Amino acid sequence: MKIQEIHQVLAQYAPLELQEEYDNSGLIIGNPETEISRVLLSLDITDAVLDEALQENCNLIISHHPLIFKGLKRLIGEDYVQRLTIKAIQNNIAVYAMHTNLDNSAMGLNAWICDLLGINNCHILSPAKGLLSKLVTFCPVDHADRIRQALFEAGAGHIGNYDCCSYNLNGQGTFRASEKANPFVGEKNIVHFEQESRIEVIFPKFIEHRLVKVLLQNHPYEEVAYDIYPLSNTAGFAGSGMIGELEIPLGEVQFLEHIKAQLAIPFLRHSEIVGKMISRVALCTGSGAFLISEAKKAGADAFLTADLKYHDFFEADKQVMLADIGHYESERIAKDLIYGILIEKFPNFAFLISKIDTNPVHYY
Repeated sequence: MKIQEIHQVLAQYAPLELQEEYDNSGLIIGNPETEISRVLLSLDITDAVLDEALQENCNLIISHHPLIFKGLKRLIGEDYVQRLTIKAIQNNIAVYAMHTNLDNSAMGLNAWICDLLGINNCHILSPAKGLLSKLVTFCPVDHADRIRQALFEAGAGHIGNYDCCSYNLNGQGTFRASEKANPFVGEKNIVHFEQESRIEVIFPKFIEHRLVKVLLQNHPYEEVAYDIYPLSNTAGFAGSGMIGELEIPLGEVQFLEHIKAQLAIPFLRHSEIVGKMISRVALCTGSGAFLISEAKKAGADAFLTADLKYHDFFEADKQVMLADIGHYESERIAKDLIYGILIEKFPNFAFLISKIDTNPVHYY
């Protein structure tokens, strides 16, 4: 199997287009056409993880955190990123990352944590904007069903929990074919009137190329008329954080104990106990302090994230409980999530979950 085949499966689950501008997800080291033998899944890439890959004869490592996050101007081994990059290249180990594209997917880490904590009726806390476009096309009425179905199969027409969504209107189109044309209907040099269907579908803008290709393949006209409009609508399938509800409200201390038990966290930091019941819970794995105000606006009783600073806790302001559950602790399930995605598609391939604890934070 080639790296490209792995990428195609992961991209369907969490498209690279969902990653933040500052991120570096995707294939970082290696060639997409490289044949792979075994794959190691990890949260981070360290010396110990690379040694584990060598010991297990894995020539691809898929991590959550990118090995190369910032730009490299040289490769002389002067820091751990350069050293590990050189080591991976010398040993023909490819490196792939699923970072903020996995964070921002509605089926990503936040959804998994919600499931572990028994948080139901979940949706994106801060839905992404600028990810949607609308395709409008016109075709002969008797070809509308086929074209519409082809667009749906290509990924268009999804709105929330609904698919095959479109708007359709019949009308009359006109055109005149020149001498150089090869018209599907009508005659050259004569204005033709055709009963046509107008089809409108919404789609994620990153599938535009595929969608247009499918449209052109299924449309009978020599010259296909279509329009693409950018939309400012929020996208329910992607964004930052997640929010939902506990089936049974818990007291604050009981809720904290629940978190520690379900996520196997020995201890955590939290804001002041004010004696409220916790029912509506928001969370963001990794560094999510930027979402505190969004959690409060959404009416969350508690917001779980990591890397909270001293002054961040003041923002709780007795309106919401803030709990820092740890960066490593909130994201270590990433390798299990990725394993589940891949093993379902390739049940007979060797995907190994790293046994290395890569947490760089230690407590005395």
